[in-house]
Amino acid sequence: MYLIRRTFKIQKGKTRDAAQAAKELSEKYQSVGQRAPVWIYVSGPTTPGPADTIYMDWVEEKLENPYREDNKSPDGLRELFQNLYQYVEDSTIDFFQYYGDTFGENKPYQ
Repeated sequence: MYLIRRTFKIQKGKTRDAAQAAKELSEKYQSVGQRAPVWIYVSGPTTPGPADTIYMDWVEEKLENPYREDNKSPDGLRELFQNLYQYVEDSTIDFFQYYGDTFGENKPYQ
């Protein structure tokens, strides 16, 4: 099982707008069953941490190529990505493998 984290450095003053855009993008993937629930959180003006930064975390049972043949891209995705990336200065993606039976019977990717 894997934790996937997308980190976005956002233009100054646009963190909330970018977080809303990330939320809409995540909801689109979830609505078609292509992503587990996503946690979106921010650091910056009211909390310690890197300024103007948003994070998206989600858990997947296995890592798969998003461009695989049987994975149809949801309608409207391009516009949602454009909406988010108008605020993004830089982004990274990290993959972490869970150790042992972290979740027991509670599978967060279903």
